[in-house]
This record gives sequence, C-alpha cells and structure tokens, in this order.
Amino acid sequence: MSDPHAVEFLDIAPGLDGDGDIGVGFVEEARPELTSWEQSEVERAWQESLARNPTVFDGPVAAVLGVDRPPAGPLSVRWAPMPYRYRALRRLRPPGRVPGSLYVTVLVPTESGLVVGRGSPDTANPGCWTLPGGAVEPPASDGALDAAELRRQAARELLEETGLRVPSEELRPWALTRGRRFGSLGFHFLCPTTSGELVRRRHAALSPARDGGARAGAAQDGHGTGPELDALAFVASPATAAALGPTADYLPQLLRRYFSSP
Repeated sequence: MSDPHAVEFLDIAPGLDGDGDIGVGFVEEARPELTSWEQSEVERAWQESLARNPTVFDGPVAAVLGVDRPPAGPLSVRWAPMPYRYRALRRLRPPGRVPGSLYVTVLVPTESGLVVGRGSPDTANPGCWTLPGGAVEPPASDGALDAAELRRQAARELLEETGLRVPSEELRPWALTRGRRFGSLGFHFLCPTTSGELVRRRHAALSPARDGGARAGAAQDGHGTGPELDALAFVASPATAAALGPTADYLPQLLRRYFSSP
C-alpha cells in the first residue's frame, strides 16, 4: 500500500505560473563514486534483475544529488547522469546518501476523469498504477536540462505510453514533488482537457511493433517492445484510484491536491 504522505510539495519562486517556466535551475555534477563492494553488489543486483526480466531498462537516467534554495534566485537541482542499475544503492546506503530519481508525469483530464495507467510486466513496477510519465534521461550532448527539455520528455512519455500526441509547449507545469525518503523529484505537467474516447482509441492502437518503432533501439536499451502501460483507467477521485490496486507513492497526494483545487 502506498504511503499517503510519501512526498512533499515544493513551493518554488517565481513559481509554476503557467508560462512554461518552472522556476528551477539545474546544475550537472560528477557521478558519485562507488566503493568496490558497492560496485560488486550493484552488479550482482543487476544480474538478478536481468534474470527476472531481460528487458529491464538500464539508463542512462538523470539522478538527483540534492536541492539547494539560495537566498535569491530559483531553486537549484544538482544532478548527474547514471545508469538505472544504480537504483540498487537504495538497498546498500542510508536513504540520505542515495541519489534520488528525477521524473516527469502528465495529468490528462477527460470527461471521465484523470488518465492513469498500469505498469506492464516488462516495466520496473509491474501492476502499479501511475500517471503517464517516466524517468528523465540526460539531454543530448548539445542540449541542456531545463524546463523545455522536461516538457519535451513529458510529451514523449505521454505519446509512448498512451498514444496521445500533445505538443510539448501545451503542457503546463502544475506541481513539483520531492520524495521524503530518497529525495526523488517529480515534475508534474497538466495536459489540456481531451476526450476519454480518443485516449482509449490511441492506447488501443499501440502494438509491440508500433511501440518498438517509437523507441529507436528499444531491444538494446531495455525499454522493451510493448506498451509500458498495459491498461488505462479514468479516476474521478482519490478513492477511485485507491480501489484500482497498488499505486505510485506520489499518486495519492497528487490526486488529493488536484481534486481539491478550485
């Protein structure tokens, strides 16, 4: 069962004001060093994961090293590119010394409620209900991790997981959450209201062949070859989501805030 207080909402300046700015700066740092024991344990855990699921994803992903709030200016997120297998550090280090995840989600409102999806067997969290979204990947060598990049990746995740194509500039920054245990940061974007029937049709049209084509080299990078969400549901209240089954840790609080907003 998800912890109902697993995340905190971060109020940032200038704030999530709807103009595309998220009021956050990003500073890339070197990847934390692992001891030889940690390296061997991470590799052992990774081989166990591969044995259970040969398509498991191994990054690279953008990991959160810390969040700073200077006296003036935007919130500053320190991050580093890491392979996904470094998540095994959560079992090896105290929570305060573990790099957190950096991820994006998209809230898609319809006449039937918000869209949520169930992780397929090939994903890291099979059977878990989440918003469309995923881990943030480091930008290309000539790019920067900023608001535009986060919106772009959120739009890409939405397309890959639901089939719904929405221009990234139409995604409005809505909330920023931080996990209380590992400090993971979730940037949550709001999509324009769309038709539930359209979402159903687009998701139903996803097939292993189509999804595999959407991701170049899917079999090589561990993303798998089928839709990441094997079922969709529409939730009209936090209770509706709770009745579905296991959910992502951030979801109960995010839904409570969304449905209590004017």
